[in-house]
Amino acid sequence: MQLLNLKGFILLLLLLLQCLSCVQARRGFGGSEHDWRYVVSEYTARPLVIWLQGGPGVASSGCGCFEQLGPVDIEGRPRAHNWVQHMNVLFIDSPVGTGYSYVEPHGEYAKDNKQIAQDLVTLMNAFLCQHPEFQLVPLHIFSESYGGKMAPEFALELYLAQQRVELRCQLRSVVVGNPWTSPLDSTLSYAPYLLQLGIVDQRGYSEIARVAADIARLVYNKKWLAALEQSSRIQEVIEEHTGGVFLYNTQRRVHVDDAYRYGEDPKLRSFMLSNVTQALNLTHMSEWMVQNATVFFQLGDDIFKPAIDIVTRLLNETPLRVGVYSGILDLLCATPGTVNWISRMQWQRKLQYTKAPRRAFRIDGVLEGYEQRGGGFSMFWVYRAGHLVQQDNPAAMSHILREFTNYG
Repeated sequence: MQLLNLKGFILLLLLLLQCLSCVQARRGFGGSEHDWRYVVSEYTARPLVIWLQGGPGVASSGCGCFEQLGPVDIEGRPRAHNWVQHMNVLFIDSPVGTGYSYVEPHGEYAKDNKQIAQDLVTLMNAFLCQHPEFQLVPLHIFSESYGGKMAPEFALELYLAQQRVELRCQLRSVVVGNPWTSPLDSTLSYAPYLLQLGIVDQRGYSEIARVAADIARLVYNKKWLAALEQSSRIQEVIEEHTGGVFLYNTQRRVHVDDAYRYGEDPKLRSFMLSNVTQALNLTHMSEWMVQNATVFFQLGDDIFKPAIDIVTRLLNETPLRVGVYSGILDLLCATPGTVNWISRMQWQRKLQYTKAPRRAFRIDGVLEGYEQRGGGFSMFWVYRAGHLVQQDNPAAMSHILREFTNYG
């Protein structure tokens, strides 16, 4: 789908719709028939959920769709807890240059969070013009990790564009999972989190805390790129003192020879090139990558900047519901750091949130986590999950989906 704006950027959309009654399909992958157009009737009776991946530069078309929440996995097998069975899901490869998306002229990558958000608004404007039936469908933005910076600003810019009557949509909520919304809060939580779990001793705590303090000084002096560079050092120190604990789930069993990182299952790239690229007839596109390092480095000056002010604006200036969910086994965006920036955040109805009871939630009688709601804001602490809640604890994720969309 080509979108003509000042930059002439192109983003690929993968739209997977709830299958209620299939029409003629085309041969796809995984030993069955698939269709990548509309394949259902009455699909507009279900909400539209946008999924934004993290990284920045990890592709929603791969990691989100085939590793986490799409209808089939990278073995071509049906996924029991997929989102597509309940709602319309729009996987967007963003920022531009990620996954199947690319930019024209070459090199016009996003440099900051606002540019990412404005690009996404341009995309949505074109999408809603081409598919006006979705202008009246409830719209929800979900994301994880670096999406915890992208999604709130995207939601704000989309809401403002709607207020200016530049487009028509029914945006209702924005929800971020294990978010990189306040990078420094996440970083400062590493040492105490690891010490309290018994993963490091006092010496390890002290050395990790020392590097975190160095990063804090750089952030306070707005030396953003230097802070990002130093973040590599803190991961080296963590590896040294933990024996290589898995950053995305401290309790996951990971073999010393495993090469898996966030969105980088060794099998994923081969699967996408051999199956998805062929099935979607995108062989003429630039080669699909799990994560585009160029996208990451082009955002280098912005990665450590916080986006708490954007979340505050959403709560103060819009009627949108805002949610955060956090798998408590994650280290990279550890829950204590997330709780810290939420506790400092000030908005007009905050007292409703702080006075609201924190309740346990159970699925089929099993305790899956805790939730607190009030003042337009919701927080979910999720058991048995790390960075990828929808993958680690799909039952809890379904509970969160229902809370915002009434589906899941």
